[in-house]
Amino acid sequence: MTEQAKSGFISHLIELRNRLMKALLTVLIIFISLVYFANDIYSFVAAPLVAHLPSTATMIATDVTAPFFAPFKLTLFVAIFAAIPMILHQVWGFIAPGLYQHEKRMFTPILASSVLLFYGGIAFCYFVVLPIILGFFTSTGPEMMTLAPDISSYLSFALKLFFAFGVAFEIPVAIMLLCWSGATTTQSLKEKRPYIVVGVFVIAMFLTPPDVLSQALLAFPMLLLFELGLILAAFYTAKPQQESEE
Repeated sequence: MTEQAKSGFISHLIELRNRLMKALLTVLIIFISLVYFANDIYSFVAAPLVAHLPSTATMIATDVTAPFFAPFKLTLFVAIFAAIPMILHQVWGFIAPGLYQHEKRMFTPILASSVLLFYGGIAFCYFVVLPIILGFFTSTGPEMMTLAPDISSYLSFALKLFFAFGVAFEIPVAIMLLCWSGATTTQSLKEKRPYIVVGVFVIAMFLTPPDVLSQALLAFPMLLLFELGLILAAFYTAKPQQESEE
């Protein structure tokens, strides 16, 4: 490796380190800003469950440290989720110099839409999925049972669903990138649709808690987003070809 190559490699490592530090600093600043409201944030996330609890029931903490660490952990995840635009901005700033002009014009809306889709998946989970799932779970069971959910267990349950729906809503972006890169085509994906349907339900089974309702509520939106991705991919597949002809 020549001196010039070594210098270029080191400069890229330094830039990568600086961008990682900026992303981590953003997460830290957001976390410090929100940590005072940790209990309020937890109350907001737990609201769909509390709304379906009997009037005499409350959430409990089976661990002595849970009342502190559960809201603390949730606030950290909220800070990471809130910092995603800044994190993607740093990733974009690192890779953009190596892209062609038409690639930059394509990736800019994709990055913006990926952030919106991720947040949209979390919002869909919170406002639609959680009330349905929790309403079903809390209404079934023996009458002599006293429902008292643990705050740590509920947090793990909710975060798992938030992450699953946030990632699942990125399907249109993933399909557009696969078709644009030439890894596959919309026609090939259409022909494999029966296998993809089965695969979606398998993925939903692993991403959600072990119940059919959660899996179905994730799988059906994933299938709709797959069809949306096929429609959008047709436009993004043709664009690089047109640019190269020009």
